[in-house]
Amino acid sequence: MANKKGSHQLTRADRISIEALKKAGHSVIEIAEQLHVHRSTIYNELKRGQYTHRNSDYTEELRYSPDIAQEKAEENLKARGTQLKIGNDIAFANYIEDKIINEDYSPAAVLGELKAKGREGEFSVTICVTTLYSYIDKGIFLRLSNKDLPVKKNEKRKYRKVQKQARAAAGESIEKRPEEIDKREEFGHWEMDSVIGKRGSKNTLLVLTERKTRDEIIFKLPDHTAEAVVSAVDRLERKWGEMFKQVFKSITVDNGSEFAYCEELEHSALGEGKRTKLYYCHPYSSWERGTNEVTNKMVRRKVPKGTNFDGKTDEEIQEIEDWINGYPRRIHGYKTAGELFNEEVEKITA
Repeated sequence: MANKKGSHQLTRADRISIEALKKAGHSVIEIAEQLHVHRSTIYNELKRGQYTHRNSDYTEELRYSPDIAQEKAEENLKARGTQLKIGNDIAFANYIEDKIINEDYSPAAVLGELKAKGREGEFSVTICVTTLYSYIDKGIFLRLSNKDLPVKKNEKRKYRKVQKQARAAAGESIEKRPEEIDKREEFGHWEMDSVIGKRGSKNTLLVLTERKTRDEIIFKLPDHTAEAVVSAVDRLERKWGEMFKQVFKSITVDNGSEFAYCEELEHSALGEGKRTKLYYCHPYSSWERGTNEVTNKMVRRKVPKGTNFDGKTDEEIQEIEDWINGYPRRIHGYKTAGELFNEEVEKITA
């Protein structure tokens, strides 16, 4: 995965590229454009890695060394972190940078996963989440800055007007949903919602979130219709077969028109009888699907608002699903939703 250039710090790979581009005769401006950084970053970098090279004819010339530049950059981190614990462990700093920049982890998720998996001993120092945020704010890291954080602090919530949409008259109100579902004590109860793409985008995403484990299933739908939603749930039932009724005991949805086919969603596509039970939230009450709402924010980290889903492949959608289910969650003691989901399924098949 390509590095994000949220900050203007360079990696060892960037420095090797600079050396190659410079030897090929590229200008500073061309190198800066190639690496997506400001030209001043390249000027400073060339100065950092500059050394005097003696040729075979005993003439001398100034050259750039990526190794010298990298060594100086790491020394700079140590110098800036003389009084900081992280400055004594370059490998730990690099690990944190990689997880946040390349894998979209939050600072809490990075540290939480290390603790949950008993890997804290792999590094010589330990820090808390508050300290890590402080280090990022102070610019201690070589590549990592606040721009790379997945969730920005103090963002004002944006509200938009919603159009009232009809739901099937046969739909059961969330008020009649059993208490054990509300408490998230029983496995197999899901929330379902749609994620809309860029205006003019025909395709949408259908997301299902299991309330107890927070496991996520994502479908790319050809359009924003009730027929497309029923077709997706039919596919899901065919995949799980007889186990579907145990894994998908109930599904809670909002009042969107795409969920209006209550009877078709509840009825089995493989035989007679019901396959699941649908519950409908009150109008304009998205908070009643709180698990779905939180997980949708994770989806948006991979496909921000304004994304056109028409060009997304099934493989790309699967990567988003895998990332969410493999993400260490604080609510689970930094275990992943995928791990907990598999544990629940094993209990059914045992």
